[in-house]
Amino acid sequence: MRDHFLQLADYNAWANRRIYAAARDVGEEARSRDIGAYFNSLQGTLAHILVADRLWLARLMSQPAPHASLDETPTADFEALWTARQEQDDATRGFISGLTDTAIAEDFSYKDMSGTDRTLPRRIILTHMFNHATHHRGQAHHQLTQLGLADPPPLDLPYFVLDLV
Repeated sequence: MRDHFLQLADYNAWANRRIYAAARDVGEEARSRDIGAYFNSLQGTLAHILVADRLWLARLMSQPAPHASLDETPTADFEALWTARQEQDDATRGFISGLTDTAIAEDFSYKDMSGTDRTLPRRIILTHMFNHATHHRGQAHHQLTQLGLADPPPLDLPYFVLDLV
């Protein structure tokens, strides 16, 4: 089971590299423009993915929440956001590599954003982390086309696997 989540962590980092490279190409004005997205802009969407990943990993590591809300903007600087994204991807992979299959299958208790106690298997939390990021990267992919990028990069898992061979 750990190998499966390590592969998802690698895929997640690969997809993040591709979406950030495309976001860099559209320029600062386009990235920060309010286009009516749930998190307003492309940069807002990318920031949300990072914030959510940080919150989940902090929970899993029994650390204090690094953010008070899911719509926080850790930084307005795109390059700083990219650096933080890479650090988060490395931290996520590192955390997963230290887990055993037994630990992944075990229940884990945490407090959600409202302070409610919750318990879920770690495998569900990890699956949610990657699924959540994929969901919002899909929104970011669409936002790239709205901002004029004619051919955003494919982000599908098979392309990641094919890039490995």
